[in-house]
Amino acid sequence: MNAEGRKNFGYAAILKIYHELSLDDFFKNKARHEPFKYNTNSIMMLLTTSRLLSPGSKKKAFEEKGRYFERFDFSLADVYRALSHFAKVATECQRYLHEQIATKYGRNTRTIYYDVTNFYFEIDEADDRHNSIVQMGLAMDADGIPLHYELFPGNKLDKETFRSVIGEVRKKYDTGRVVVVADMGIITGDNIYYLTGGKNLNGYVFSFSVRGGSGTFKDYVLNSADYVETDGRPAKEDADFKMKSRRIARDINVTLSSGKTAKKTVYEKQVVFWAKKYADKARAQREELLKKTKALEADPQKYTLATSYGAAKYLKNLEVDTETGEILLATLRPQFDSDGYYAIVTSELDMSDTEVIETYRGLWEIEETFRITKSTLEARPVYVSREDRIGAHFLTCFLALVILRLIQKKIAHRFSAAKILECLNSIACSNEQENIYLFDYRSEISDVLGNSLGIDFTKKRLRLGEVKNILATVKK
Repeated sequence: MNAEGRKNFGYAAILKIYHELSLDDFFKNKARHEPFKYNTNSIMMLLTTSRLLSPGSKKKAFEEKGRYFERFDFSLADVYRALSHFAKVATECQRYLHEQIATKYGRNTRTIYYDVTNFYFEIDEADDRHNSIVQMGLAMDADGIPLHYELFPGNKLDKETFRSVIGEVRKKYDTGRVVVVADMGIITGDNIYYLTGGKNLNGYVFSFSVRGGSGTFKDYVLNSADYVETDGRPAKEDADFKMKSRRIARDINVTLSSGKTAKKTVYEKQVVFWAKKYADKARAQREELLKKTKALEADPQKYTLATSYGAAKYLKNLEVDTETGEILLATLRPQFDSDGYYAIVTSELDMSDTEVIETYRGLWEIEETFRITKSTLEARPVYVSREDRIGAHFLTCFLALVILRLIQKKIAHRFSAAKILECLNSIACSNEQENIYLFDYRSEISDVLGNSLGIDFTKKRLRLGEVKNILATVKK
């Protein structure tokens, strides 16, 4: 009567990676000389496992601790107290994790991917609940495994976060020469010179705005001459994909230590490509916005700034009532049709066009990483308000994300993050009778995971002693 007999067993896969990374040793050692008595390693195991299998608040994780076979001997108050400790060791933990991954899995840091995203968190202040924003700048290695992150205030510009994160990676992670890949929000003269000027002889692969480029650059992009298909033959008119490149000298503005601006010349390769599938998608999106824009131009007073969202970039001479937000005048801006065209600039002059494009496409890995963090792992909203606890929350998300990516690496990326987590949640059992647990799930994914991690997920029944033996084995 009233017994909770259902247990998850898929979390054994998470513990396998957690202990391969020796995170248990790290958290035990860091707590050795602290005055508190609770087990910080046990708390982090629960928080990381819950972040992957049942994301939510710290309170929710604590309340659901009975779904695992572990003895979690701590209170909810201990969990909240431990967050301050986790925040204190977060930076050191990232470096420790890097060393473990480099030694046990191998790290490819010749290419570093960088991106920034916003997270919001709920905070209570004088009985007034409101949302605040924190930014995460994340660097990933060439395999898409997170390397280092930093948190910034929500009003920090993306381009201003770049040197802090990349500088930390260069100083503390022993990467050697790196080529940094990032989107156009990062591409400033200062950031390019930071990588390539003076003694910092690193490289970059950055996206470059076609729509925002000079008239000369747009003419080059739209000129059909010199475009080739992937096999190197001149591109046909009905080709689904085409590309071309050129080497140029380009002047960039660099801020000097005195605060003044000086022009520096960089020698770079510009790679332009066009893809039909992207063009079709962009054109459909643009047509919808243009319909709205034309209606707005015909009768602007029907709209406000809020209701015209997305259409503003197609307008000029925009006049708005500052009190009501009502649009008084709007004129359609002449359109430059760049649908499907993309441009990339790189310091790597000898890199082939195909290699440049493929290297930049790797940035979509980091965008997927942020999507996983925000959706699958539900990193937002953050249900804590103190700065140290916010820091601890993101350390938990970071560890969960690293473990998930390493599981994917172990199975050669055969399945998506969402499919893996769905499977691990489904590997569960019921207490059929005393000390005997009945399992009711098996799939292709569970077999692949089990074979890759050395965990037998194929048994229909296991005695409690056998379950504990398997869990003891994955913790070695």
